[in-house]
Amino acid sequence: MNIRPLYDRVVVKRWEEEKTSPGGIVIPDTAKEKPIKAEVIAVGNGKLLDDGELRPLSVKSGDKVLIGKYSGTEVKLDGVEYVILREDDIMGVLDA
Repeated sequence: MNIRPLYDRVVVKRWEEEKTSPGGIVIPDTAKEKPIKAEVIAVGNGKLLDDGELRPLSVKSGDKVLIGKYSGTEVKLDGVEYVILREDDIMGVLDA
């Protein structure tokens, strides 16, 4: 994949959710919710401030993050679905 997000944009790939419930019931694709856990694939150069400076982003490629279910714009590149969103839409970084 060759994509470089601009400014404070971040490209993430959602984690796949489990297909069975804890009780062993198989959940169909139509009933599953969008996962909120994602992995950062690419980040932009930084947020452009009012004075013209670039503030570097807090996340980097490979970070595991929490995002909103309906935040960002979904795109499909090379058959893989990604979400492009602003750094402000990331709710938190998961520690390893």
